[in-house]
Amino acid sequence: MQPKSRKRKQRAVVDTNIVVAGISGFRDQYQGRIPSADLLHRWADEEHFVWLYSEDILAEYKEVLKRLHVRSAAIGALINFIRERGESVEIRSFGEISPDPKDDAFCICAEEGRADFIFTLNPKDFPQSRLKAKVIQPDPAHGRRGR
Repeated sequence: MQPKSRKRKQRAVVDTNIVVAGISGFRDQYQGRIPSADLLHRWADEEHFVWLYSEDILAEYKEVLKRLHVRSAAIGALINFIRERGESVEIRSFGEISPDPKDDAFCICAEEGRADFIFTLNPKDFPQSRLKAKVIQPDPAHGRRGR
Protein backbone atom coordinates (compact mmCIF):
# COMPACT_ATOMS: atom_id res chain seq x y z
CA MET A 1 0.00 0.00 0.00
CA GLN A 2 1.45 3.33 -1.03
CA PRO A 3 1.39 6.25 1.39
CA LYS A 4 -1.00 9.05 0.57
CA SER A 5 0.70 11.97 -1.06
CA ARG A 6 0.38 15.11 0.98
CA LYS A 7 -1.19 18.04 -0.72
CA ARG A 8 1.11 21.05 -0.61
CA LYS A 9 -0.37 23.91 1.37
CA GLN A 10 -0.94 27.05 -0.59
CA ARG A 11 1.65 29.75 0.10
CA ALA A 12 0.65 33.41 0.37
CA VAL A 13 1.92 36.88 1.09
CA VAL A 14 -0.55 39.09 2.95
CA ASP A 15 -0.58 42.82 2.18
CA THR A 16 -0.75 45.26 5.08
CA ASN A 17 -4.23 46.46 4.07
CA ILE A 18 -5.57 42.93 4.67
CA VAL A 19 -3.98 42.87 8.13
CA VAL A 20 -5.45 46.28 9.00
CA ALA A 21 -8.92 45.41 7.69
CA GLY A 22 -8.80 42.00 9.35
CA ILE A 23 -7.69 43.14 12.80
CA SER A 24 -11.19 44.44 13.51
CA GLY A 25 -12.46 40.87 13.36
CA PHE A 26 -10.38 39.85 16.35
CA ARG A 27 -12.13 42.16 18.78
CA ASP A 28 -15.42 40.33 19.40
CA GLN A 29 -17.29 37.23 18.42
CA TYR A 30 -16.97 37.54 14.72
CA GLN A 31 -17.78 35.69 11.58
CA GLY A 32 -18.69 36.51 8.06
CA ARG A 33 -18.79 40.28 7.92
CA ILE A 34 -15.32 41.31 6.73
CA PRO A 35 -13.57 39.08 4.19
CA SER A 36 -10.11 40.17 5.40
CA ALA A 37 -10.96 39.16 8.97
CA ASP A 38 -12.32 35.84 7.72
CA LEU A 39 -9.04 35.20 5.93
CA LEU A 40 -7.03 35.93 9.09
CA HIS A 41 -9.34 33.76 11.20
CA ARG A 42 -9.05 30.85 8.75
CA TRP A 43 -5.27 31.13 8.86
CA ALA A 44 -5.16 31.41 12.67
CA ASP A 45 -7.65 28.59 13.25
CA GLU A 46 -6.75 26.16 10.49
CA GLU A 47 -3.44 27.35 9.04
CA HIS A 48 -5.37 27.41 5.78
CA PHE A 49 -2.23 28.60 3.95
CA VAL A 50 1.46 29.21 4.65
CA TRP A 51 1.88 32.90 5.54
CA LEU A 52 5.11 34.10 3.94
CA TYR A 53 6.83 37.15 5.39
CA SER A 54 10.10 39.03 5.38
CA GLU A 55 11.53 41.35 8.01
CA ASP A 56 10.58 44.34 5.83
CA ILE A 57 6.98 43.16 5.72
CA LEU A 58 6.80 42.70 9.49
CA ALA A 59 8.30 46.18 9.94
CA GLU A 60 5.59 47.65 7.72
CA TYR A 61 2.84 45.83 9.63
CA LYS A 62 4.21 47.26 12.88
CA GLU A 63 4.61 50.78 11.53
CA VAL A 64 1.12 51.00 10.04
CA LEU A 65 -0.64 49.41 13.03
CA LYS A 66 1.21 51.74 15.39
CA ARG A 67 0.20 54.73 13.27
CA LEU A 68 -3.41 53.53 13.54
CA HIS A 69 -3.08 53.47 17.36
CA VAL A 70 -3.33 49.72 17.74
CA ARG A 71 -2.03 48.81 21.20
CA SER A 72 1.63 47.81 21.27
CA ALA A 73 0.79 44.55 23.06
CA ALA A 74 -1.67 43.60 20.30
CA ILE A 75 0.87 44.43 17.59
CA GLY A 76 3.53 42.37 19.37
CA ALA A 77 1.17 39.43 19.77
CA LEU A 78 0.26 39.51 16.07
CA ILE A 79 3.89 39.74 14.92
CA ASN A 80 4.91 36.91 17.25
CA PHE A 81 2.02 34.76 16.02
CA ILE A 82 3.04 35.33 12.40
CA ARG A 83 6.66 34.48 13.25
CA GLU A 84 5.57 31.26 15.03
CA ARG A 85 3.16 30.04 12.39
CA GLY A 86 4.41 31.66 9.19
CA GLU A 87 7.49 31.10 7.09
CA SER A 88 10.28 33.65 6.89
CA VAL A 89 11.59 34.40 3.41
CA GLU A 90 15.14 35.62 3.15
CA ILE A 91 15.22 38.35 0.53
CA ARG A 92 18.24 38.01 -1.74
CA SER A 93 17.27 40.34 -4.55
CA PHE A 94 15.74 43.74 -4.91
CA GLY A 95 13.78 45.22 -7.72
CA GLU A 96 10.98 47.46 -8.77
CA ILE A 97 7.88 45.49 -9.52
CA SER A 98 5.03 47.54 -8.06
CA PRO A 99 3.95 51.04 -9.05
CA ASP A 100 4.00 51.67 -5.27
CA PRO A 101 7.60 51.22 -4.06
CA LYS A 102 6.34 50.20 -0.58
CA ASP A 103 4.71 47.14 -2.13
CA ASP A 104 7.94 45.90 -3.75
CA ALA A 105 8.81 44.08 -0.50
CA PHE A 106 5.57 42.07 -0.82
CA CYS A 107 6.14 41.31 -4.51
CA ILE A 108 9.73 40.20 -3.96
CA CYS A 109 8.77 38.09 -0.95
CA ALA A 110 6.10 36.40 -3.07
CA GLU A 111 8.56 35.70 -5.89
CA GLU A 112 11.38 34.42 -3.68
CA GLY A 113 9.03 32.49 -1.38
CA ARG A 114 7.29 30.79 -4.30
CA ALA A 115 3.92 32.16 -3.23
CA ASP A 116 0.76 30.92 -4.87
CA PHE A 117 -1.15 34.07 -3.89
CA ILE A 118 -0.78 37.65 -2.80
CA PHE A 119 -3.79 38.74 -0.76
CA THR A 120 -4.48 42.46 -1.12
CA LEU A 121 -7.26 45.01 -1.26
CA ASN A 122 -5.21 47.02 -3.82
CA PRO A 123 -4.65 44.71 -6.79
CA LYS A 124 -3.55 47.65 -8.96
CA ASP A 125 -0.34 47.87 -6.89
CA PHE A 126 0.54 44.27 -7.75
CA PRO A 127 0.98 43.94 -11.53
CA GLN A 128 -0.15 40.41 -12.31
CA SER A 129 1.86 40.34 -15.53
CA ARG A 130 5.09 40.70 -13.51
CA LEU A 131 4.26 38.16 -10.79
CA LYS A 132 4.00 34.38 -10.67
CA ALA A 133 1.70 34.51 -7.62
CA LYS A 134 -1.97 35.14 -8.32
CA VAL A 135 -3.06 38.52 -6.96
CA ILE A 136 -6.42 38.15 -5.22
CA GLN A 137 -8.74 39.86 -2.80
CA PRO A 138 -10.29 37.90 0.07
CA ASP A 139 -13.48 36.28 -1.14
CA PRO A 140 -16.56 36.84 1.02
CA ALA A 141 -17.94 33.45 -0.02
CA HIS A 142 -14.81 31.67 1.22
CA GLY A 143 -14.79 33.40 4.60
CA ARG A 144 -17.60 31.28 5.99
CA ARG A 145 -16.86 28.06 7.83
CA GLY A 146 -17.13 24.81 6.00
CA ARG A 147 -15.27 25.87 2.90
